[in-house]
Amino acid sequence: MPAEWAPHDGCLLVWPENGYAWRDGARHAQRALAVLANAIAETGERVTVTVSGGQYPHARSRLAARIRVVEATTWLGWARDIAPTYVLDGRGGRRGVDFRFNGYGAQYPCWADDDLFGRKMLDLTGTPRYRAPLVAEGGALHVDGAGTCLVTEAALLDPRRNPGVGRTRVEAVLRDHLGVDTVLWLESGLVDDPTGHVDNVAFFAAPGVVCLAWTDDPADPQSERCAAAYERLSGAVDAGGRRIRVEKLRLPAPAYATDDEIRGVDTVAGVPTGPVRLAASYCNAYLANGHVFMPLLDPEYDDEARGFLARLFPDRTVVGLETRELLLGGGNVHCATQQIPTA
Repeated sequence: MPAEWAPHDGCLLVWPENGYAWRDGARHAQRALAVLANAIAETGERVTVTVSGGQYPHARSRLAARIRVVEATTWLGWARDIAPTYVLDGRGGRRGVDFRFNGYGAQYPCWADDDLFGRKMLDLTGTPRYRAPLVAEGGALHVDGAGTCLVTEAALLDPRRNPGVGRTRVEAVLRDHLGVDTVLWLESGLVDDPTGHVDNVAFFAAPGVVCLAWTDDPADPQSERCAAAYERLSGAVDAGGRRIRVEKLRLPAPAYATDDEIRGVDTVAGVPTGPVRLAASYCNAYLANGHVFMPLLDPEYDDEARGFLARLFPDRTVVGLETRELLLGGGNVHCATQQIPTA
């Protein structure tokens, strides 16, 4: 699996339609997704957005003409988690790894269509497919492209996702399907992020360099998790024998959905609603060709985060986007995108 900073042939996104995840029938989230998709397309990256038949005319009218719009059924709407994970062979040929999806351990009830999504996308492009014997969403995986994978126990050792599966088996599947040699384990994701995903807490900025979400506030329950992750990473060695260097990226101030935002969400058995803390993190950014697309989360910290990412990726243009409406559904820029590496 190539690193996200490797060249892309394209990017997959899913049109938000789930009124149980997003307020007001996902209309506000649709506008935010269109802004994100159009911005990525402006870089020259080929963008594909999938949408239901009923929403096709609306999506087509909101998206730039250069974006390919394809009809496909989904429920949750996060491309990162349900689209294929692409890998390259020794000759540069591209294949797709289709991990199993079960609604984050059946936390959401209508996930069967999402489990089929990876295969649909690979059929659409005529890409050979590996069906992996593991429940693993794309947001649960980060690689450096040089043999090292970063994951969390909360996601991959979750008994609701992979009952009876231990660390050794998970590492074997990741080695076989992603071509990695070393797996680095963090304990958990962000506080109040039910997915437990690594992409909200840490990502590789280069081989041997990990960017870690960070807070110094001892009153914030996230601080204990940050410290635990820092301790693990500081003592880790990657597949190339490099000791991991940790770069700390400050988290925004804790954010919560407003009463109006909560009232706008439909209810269904099994889907949580309420004033929980939003899973807001600048780590949830997307590395497009020549660009970094980051969420704007807090006016007090947005410029600091933009400068931090510009320092980490000096050869890329950092673009901040207003994505609160995506965040209200539980994810953000990285969750909404899935790169297709250049073959």
